[in-house]
Amino acid sequence: MPAEATPWRVVVMGSTGFVLPSLERLIASSDHEVVAVYTRPPAAKGRGQQLQCTEVHKRALELEVPVETPARFRDEGAVERFAAYRPDMVVTGAYGLILPPAVLDVPRFGCINLHASLLPRWRGAAPIERAILAGDAVTGVCLFRMETGLDTGPVYSRGEVPIGPATTAPQLHETLALLAADLLLPTLQGLADGSLVPVPQPDDGVTYAAKLGRDEGRLDFRLPAAQLERMVRALEPRPGTFALLNGERIGVRAVTVVQGVHGTPGEVVGTPLLVACGEDAIRLDVVQRPGRKAMAAADLLRGWTVPIGTRFDPA
Repeated sequence: MPAEATPWRVVVMGSTGFVLPSLERLIASSDHEVVAVYTRPPAAKGRGQQLQCTEVHKRALELEVPVETPARFRDEGAVERFAAYRPDMVVTGAYGLILPPAVLDVPRFGCINLHASLLPRWRGAAPIERAILAGDAVTGVCLFRMETGLDTGPVYSRGEVPIGPATTAPQLHETLALLAADLLLPTLQGLADGSLVPVPQPDDGVTYAAKLGRDEGRLDFRLPAAQLERMVRALEPRPGTFALLNGERIGVRAVTVVQGVHGTPGEVVGTPLLVACGEDAIRLDVVQRPGRKAMAAADLLRGWTVPIGTRFDPA
């Protein structure tokens, strides 16, 4: 049975740029009315620790959409304020807050999550980064019906994209955000006319994309160079990858795998900053010393000597 003819009253929830293309498509559509945007509260950032709004918050204000920034949904007041918008549908993407049953039950036609993986692979907080880290050749987007489990709901629609050998997390984030936006309006239309039925996720193939830790990006040169190269692409720009040299934290922003070069893992075996790994070697192309700008390793070494034979601190 068709759900109901559109237009629907839609609440959009998100705290990163991942949801922005979908928000803008909904705003431009005559079939739906975005009645509110929910995003994380402003947070203190930078050296001055000044409060800064999320990019979703800023864009919603530009689009003249009401913005709500609850720190949580545990109190009745937050739930009642949400219910007052009388949403027919909620669309979430990288929101960062857990929606309790009291919220999930409010929209007449449920809540759709825009998730950046091919579920059930990479449920959880960091699916884009984990896919690159694992060396996955393909990933994608799933639009699924939210329920109380972590990314466990049945899938309405999905789309795939390849992960290239040089793909970085920001590039993949942008590609998947646009793909989610492409899928969203047809999905809502299929729900409205009754032509779309969600497909339960299989029990096999479940993996979890744990939240990224600040020190997870420390490069362990005992690992193969290819694995370290994936780390740099996956964790740039946040939390970023780094290595310690005489106790100094050296940010590593871009690298190249050099095959057939051997040496003690962590040892500088060539210039500029060619470092031996457990398998092959890795050239640190763009690096950053504490408190300085990122720069090409060759430029950095003009004023900072790192002789061949120097060893990075073991992880």
